[in-house]
Formats: sequence, C-alpha cells, structure tokens
Amino acid sequence: MAPTGSILRLQSRQCWRCAQRSFSSSARRAASTHDVRIVEVGPRDGLQNEKNSIPLSTKLELIRRLAQTGVRDIEAGSFVAPKWVPQMANSADILNQLLGHPPQAPHDIRYNFLVPNMKGLQNYLKAANPSGAETGEKDAPPTPPQTPEPAEEDPPASNTSTQDPNEMPSNTSGVNDPVQPADQRPDSKSSATSATSAAKSSPPTVSTEISIFAAATESFSKANTNCSIQESLARFREIISLAKSHDIRVRGYVSVALGCPYEGPNVSPVKVAEITRSLLEMGTDEVSVADTTGMGTASKTQELLKALFAAGISSHDIALHFHDTYGQALVNTVVGLENGIRTFDSSVGGLGGCPYSKGATGNVATEDLVHCLHSFGASTGVDLEKMAEIGEWISQELGRSNESRAGKAILARMRS
Repeated sequence: MAPTGSILRLQSRQCWRCAQRSFSSSARRAASTHDVRIVEVGPRDGLQNEKNSIPLSTKLELIRRLAQTGVRDIEAGSFVAPKWVPQMANSADILNQLLGHPPQAPHDIRYNFLVPNMKGLQNYLKAANPSGAETGEKDAPPTPPQTPEPAEEDPPASNTSTQDPNEMPSNTSGVNDPVQPADQRPDSKSSATSATSAAKSSPPTVSTEISIFAAATESFSKANTNCSIQESLARFREIISLAKSHDIRVRGYVSVALGCPYEGPNVSPVKVAEITRSLLEMGTDEVSVADTTGMGTASKTQELLKALFAAGISSHDIALHFHDTYGQALVNTVVGLENGIRTFDSSVGGLGGCPYSKGATGNVATEDLVHCLHSFGASTGVDLEKMAEIGEWISQELGRSNESRAGKAILARMRS
C-alpha cells in the first residue's frame, strides 16, 4: 500500500498554538523523522483483566518473546494491591527477573511498571533497590531486587527527537537505521536475522520506569482511584517528586480521553489538555492520552489533538493509546500520525480491556498497528512476523481468540 498524499505532506500544525511551555520531556530524543515508537502494553494492560490466574512463567515467557521482536518499551507489571488486580500480584517477581536476568534482545529495552499511589512507588523502589535504606531518599542505582512488601489496598488506576517528526518517507521502512528499502521492511526475516545476531554479540541494557494514571472525567476518577481529579493530581505530584529524586523516568496516562463509560462519549478535549499539561509541568516525561472505551472517532481525535496543541503541548510530549471497541483504532492512529504523533501504545494479539469500562475490548493489536504503520513507510523496528507468532501463542495460552486480523493473515501467508 503506497503512502497517501496527506501522509507525504505532513507538516507541523502547531504554528498557531500558544507559546511552548517548559516540560521535562525526556521523550525528545534524536530519531529519524520517519521513526515511530511502539509501546507494547500486553504483559500489563493486556493481561490485568484476564479472569483466570496466569502463571508467572507464562508472563515471563511473553516478555522474553516480545523482547526479541525489536520493541524498545514494554509494560511489564503493576505495583497495585493484589486485592484490586490479582493478576498483577507477582510484579515484584517479574521486576526481579528482568533486572537480574534480562531477556536477550536486539536493542536496549525499557520496562514500565504502574504505581497507583505512594505505597506502590515505595514497593517498587524496595524491589528495584533492596540495598537502599530508605525509599524516601535517593538511593544507589537499581540492583537485582527482593520481593517487596504487599501494596496498600487503595483502588488502583486502570489501564499508556531533536528533529522535526512531522514528515514521513514515501517508500521506505525497516527495523534498523539507516532506513532500508521497501523490499526489506521489518516483516521480512532478513532484518530479524541481523537484529538477532547483533543481540548475541552484546547483551541489551535494561532500564525501568514507572507510570501513573489520571482520568479525564470526575466519575471515572472516583471509580478508578477513589478520589477527584484534583486530588489525584496532588498525589501524583508527590510520586513524581520522589521518582525524580531517584532519577526514575515517569510516564503519565490520561484515561477516557475520548469517551467515558459513566459520562458518555463527549469528554471535554480542553479538560484532557489541562490534565495532560499539569502532568507534564509536574515533571512527567511523557503522557499517553488514552481512548480507554474505544469511543473515539477520527473527528474527535482531531479535535482532541487540536486542544492539546493549543495548550502548548508538543507532539513530542504525548503518545496515543487506542482501544478497538468500535473498530476505529487504526483510523484514529492515522489521524495522530498526520498530526505528528510518533508514539503509539498497542497490545500483542489485541489483549486487554478495562475493568472499569464494561464492553471495552482490547487495545489495538500490535500486529495491526505495525502493519498499518509500515504501509505508510514508517519504521517501527518491530519484526512483524515474530509479533504475529507471539499473538497466536499467547492467545492459545490464555484460551482466547486471536484478535489481530493482520497477525492471522500474516501467519496464513507464512504457512501457505
């Protein structure tokens, strides 16, 4: 599929917005203008709502396989009280394994862990740095951890370049820089082989980060975090401050940005922008704006992005997180791409859902998202065939159907 004219003519649409604010934003790293970053959320957001208990070995195997696909960011667990999200009860064990025995990978990988409150962050710090005497003061760099104390039983949160990112190439893609020709796109085995060889020569560097979750409506905030939006932001200020004192990267999420299960589909984009801006001004490095219910449409996504940019927020500072409840996730992704967004969340096999949003299906499948992005000539670094195989495997392990249409088509082609 050839790139559309609108994609080829992508230009910055932020010239009319207000003066740029000063944000933390370590996400502004050097990258080719055609690079698109995928944040794989399957091991955390994808699994947290599964009813049957998933063995630790299956979770670790899922992460191990994903690490070999070329993704550089993986949501790995959540330091929430097991009472609220039993599926995440062994997240400290996962952190232990990742720090002590990191999976082999073609690139350095950053693993994300959700912390819904200060107790969650303290338990994360104990797990990541057992030698530190205090979790309220800056400790030594993380070392292979011990299992932390149980998290306090507070309701958890739900389910997130120096160059101009607004231009896309016309006919190139690939898993490594420099850009490869179209016949060597990342769904070919040749690129995967070279990436795997590189991985064997030098072990990947593992880093971790935390994530925090706000909501765009009062009703969802109270159901999800048992407090108002302003109360949640006050809590996050303390969490971010402590995290930054430990040099920990912080990712924020704003849930129900394009539709709320309690207040309906018409969520104020200005309100979303205000919350996003507040998180960035507190020191959050990046904010993933999430369509938790899958109610978003192309026009609503465009309106939301316009409000974010008008609030002085750069496309470098945000990611988009779409659920595919109404089949609009890829359409909304293209809108984001045309507006300069270069980071998107997805889940292998379309795993996921939201425990506080009845009827919301899984995240957009990573296989579908990557296939779409590659068709526009974007470079994601992801081996699409490997991702398709993982989607089939984990779906079988969980006893559920594989929700990725592209993944199933790719597998059928591979086996024909």
